[in-house]
Amino acid sequence: MGCGKGGFTLQLAGRYPERLVLASDVMIGRLSAIERKKQRLAMENLLLLRASNLALASFQLPPQSIDRIHLLCPDPWPKRHHQVKRLVCSDFINRLTRILKPGGILHLSTDHAPYFENWRKILARFPEFVDAPEGIADISDLKTDFEVQWLAQGIPVQHLSCRLQA
Repeated sequence: MGCGKGGFTLQLAGRYPERLVLASDVMIGRLSAIERKKQRLAMENLLLLRASNLALASFQLPPQSIDRIHLLCPDPWPKRHHQVKRLVCSDFINRLTRILKPGGILHLSTDHAPYFENWRKILARFPEFVDAPEGIADISDLKTDFEVQWLAQGIPVQHLSCRLQA
């Protein structure tokens, strides 16, 4: 969700050619650039969607249709008066439970420590999600373009992975 420039997405699709990888973003320019790379790499398992994350979770994707959701480095909206714009909130997490398959993985990452702690508090209200760091062990080496940039600057990026219980 929110595939940005596509670094992580292209690596994921390349690693797992037998899996369908859905990548969404609202910015058509980003999607067009990823589409060109996809064509150049002949990736048939990557589907690009121009859609908002909220719409995907709310009604555009069928119930229990997704094995993994990666929401990596979303805008933290760090200013107090902007926090109402944050995507990750109780309502959004509730909507994700609709599209994740039982046993599915939710993977979140951010460089903003307060936002990360906020996620932990939100997810604590959802007993159907249990910590599952092993759920992303196979992709721990894959990085988003933002994560590569921040790590190069010495800024840590925290990851959270949890499993939706059946």
